[in-house]
Amino acid sequence: MADALISMLLERLASTTYEYIEEGVKLALNVKEDVEKFTRTLQVIRAVLEDAEQRQVTDQAVKIWLDELKDISYQMVDVLDEWNTDILKQQVEKQESEGDPNALVTKKKIAKAISGDYAPSSNELDEVLQCMSRSIQGKKFLLVLDDVWTDDPKKWEQLKVPLIQSGAKGSRILVTTRKLEVANMMRATPNMINLEGLSDEYCLAIFNHMAFPNGDVDESKAFGDISKKFVRKCKGLPLAAKTLGSLMQNKRTMREWKEVLNSKIWDLGKVEQEVFQPLFLSYYDLSPTIKSCLLYCATFPEDYEFDRDDLIKLWMAQDYVISKGHKEKGTTGDAVFDNLVAQSFFQDFEKDSDTGTITSCKMHDIVHDFVQFLTRNECLINDYNEETTNESKILGDKVRHLTLRYVPEGPLPLSISSYNCKNLRTLATFDSRITTVDPNLISQLKCLRTLNLSGYSIKELPEKIGELIHLRHIDLSYNDVLEKLPDTICGLYNLSTLRFNDCSKLETLPQNMGNLINLKHIYVDYCNNLKSLPKGIGRLTSLQTVDVCQCGGDNDEAFQIGDLRKLNLEGRPEIQLVGDATDKSEWTNSSSSSVEILNALRPHPDLESLNIRDYNGTTWPNWMLSLHNLRFLSVGSETQCELWPLGKLESLETLTLSSMDGVRKVGVEFLGLEDQPSFRIRSPPLILFPKLKRLHFYRMSNWEEWEGVEEWTKEASEITIMPCLSELEIEYCNSLKALPDFLFKTPLQTLEIYGSDRLSERYEEGNGEWAKISATIPNISIKRRYR
Repeated sequence: MADALISMLLERLASTTYEYIEEGVKLALNVKEDVEKFTRTLQVIRAVLEDAEQRQVTDQAVKIWLDELKDISYQMVDVLDEWNTDILKQQVEKQESEGDPNALVTKKKIAKAISGDYAPSSNELDEVLQCMSRSIQGKKFLLVLDDVWTDDPKKWEQLKVPLIQSGAKGSRILVTTRKLEVANMMRATPNMINLEGLSDEYCLAIFNHMAFPNGDVDESKAFGDISKKFVRKCKGLPLAAKTLGSLMQNKRTMREWKEVLNSKIWDLGKVEQEVFQPLFLSYYDLSPTIKSCLLYCATFPEDYEFDRDDLIKLWMAQDYVISKGHKEKGTTGDAVFDNLVAQSFFQDFEKDSDTGTITSCKMHDIVHDFVQFLTRNECLINDYNEETTNESKILGDKVRHLTLRYVPEGPLPLSISSYNCKNLRTLATFDSRITTVDPNLISQLKCLRTLNLSGYSIKELPEKIGELIHLRHIDLSYNDVLEKLPDTICGLYNLSTLRFNDCSKLETLPQNMGNLINLKHIYVDYCNNLKSLPKGIGRLTSLQTVDVCQCGGDNDEAFQIGDLRKLNLEGRPEIQLVGDATDKSEWTNSSSSSVEILNALRPHPDLESLNIRDYNGTTWPNWMLSLHNLRFLSVGSETQCELWPLGKLESLETLTLSSMDGVRKVGVEFLGLEDQPSFRIRSPPLILFPKLKRLHFYRMSNWEEWEGVEEWTKEASEITIMPCLSELEIEYCNSLKALPDFLFKTPLQTLEIYGSDRLSERYEEGNGEWAKISATIPNISIKRRYR
């Protein structure tokens, strides 16, 4: 990780030295020269780091040197960060002096307890076991316990007794584990099956599938002999074959393959290192930035489900990656995530149904063991149980990232005392019941960048949190008793992400939040008592995400609709009007307010996905047809508007329209044609909805007619409509009479009609129009409402 820290230092030195000179900030005499000299020294050190990173595994002296280098690098990063914070503070004070016009969780306990993600109290555990006993009473069951690590006989007896007493004869328990001690503890050794590794033949198939993803037979033959040598080093482990294959995918010369095959990594001796050998090869092939991001995953428990966007924000909080809007300044989080996916460090993907983009994933348990092995002195996961006392534990001054699990009800434990937590950069908690945070403890976390205290019952944060100037990421979501935040939080000028969603008792946010000039993401959804956002939010030009934008009506101290004009929001902002929620100086009725809201939210022209809900205006925003890169559009509102000419959106792939009560007819205007019979087709022939693949209509209760182009112009044969359409869904559109003829000329593969009785009566099997649709559409599902 030292190479990543050195790279980060070099980037920070460059930006700190030059960017702020351009902004007119005076640096101390000779600082620029000293920084340049130090930069040259770091570049010399970085030149030998790659070899040192590999030698540290077997050479203790090299490891000590690298550890010392990391300590110094961390300190230097923090010094530069303090310098940068002073500059940000000057910028905020300058804004204020010039005068700114805008300055004025129970239902999951059983499942979590069984899976091990939750540490219930004795009473709750009894409740879980009783529930389990009732569910299997008198029944024959097969229980699979996968990847068991605990060899505590007491815990096994607690689970085993109700299973034996309640289940029917013939029930079985199947356990998988990598520890012989677990089998001994369960007295299962007579029935134990030792899984052998895969044969070289199967490993070679996995390796070739990853190394030659295009199935190039000639290429795989050219590398056939050396591929077999790689496979023999996999020792029958499928993950090793997959990882090595991914590594070799972008290496296309025999010289590159031989360099990997002859690497010193294969000479490592320890058992755990032998298991990790293929992973070491892939790891050392990564850039310093990607290495840092991979190793940060060691702060999460095994089998944790990573949310893509959240993980990237946490990487950004550590300055490993930069935001999407600054691609020219470094590697983006999306690029790092995609690279780790391609290198097979992640698995078990969940994907967005529209875009196909990976939204979440997990890490294979062996990969998780690997990153924890590499960060064993820096990343610590500390589990608590009923025997754990509140005494201070020595963490070691090398620990930078600490995760606490199963902390009992009460204060944040003293296991992170002022004696040994001064170097922490991450403090996260999972599955705990923390109720208070000691101010003295907070004041010692001087280097902290990420604080995650989500999901608990913390009523308030200490004022001293304002002293943690390096903080980038605060997550207090799902705290059901949190009422307010300290004003001192507004002095955290480096803060990038704030999460307060599902804090049901949170009533206000500090008025000076406009000082958080680096804030990019704020989440306040389901904060039901939060009446409005502070007015200062409107001047946060770095803000990219606001999940719910609550406007304050007549409250001059609150965020107003007009302030939306100053924001450049990304993602899918949701605008929620609270109370009157109108700025009386600009709008006089709710429908015109809705129009102005959307017009104020003019998105970036490169926007690819847009979701509009609960819009009650009478006209559509003036920027809609300028979104030439828009691929996914969803509109769900009880508006009285007619439809836009959406056929002109040349990149649109998925369109979902629902609850649009103002729509009675979908005509040629929707396709993007002019409503004039005198219109003439021009060369080249017109293509409407050129990329649309999926079209969905839901609950369009007043929609009666869907018009094609045949009735409108004789030149219809020169018009191509929806040439890529593959899926059409129509649900609860009970007034719609018929489908337009042009649909039967599209490559439509799936048609679903549900709860739309007039359409069902016309097109269902056995009726007159069935033959018409079944002749061209292979997959048809038609269901009436009450069948």
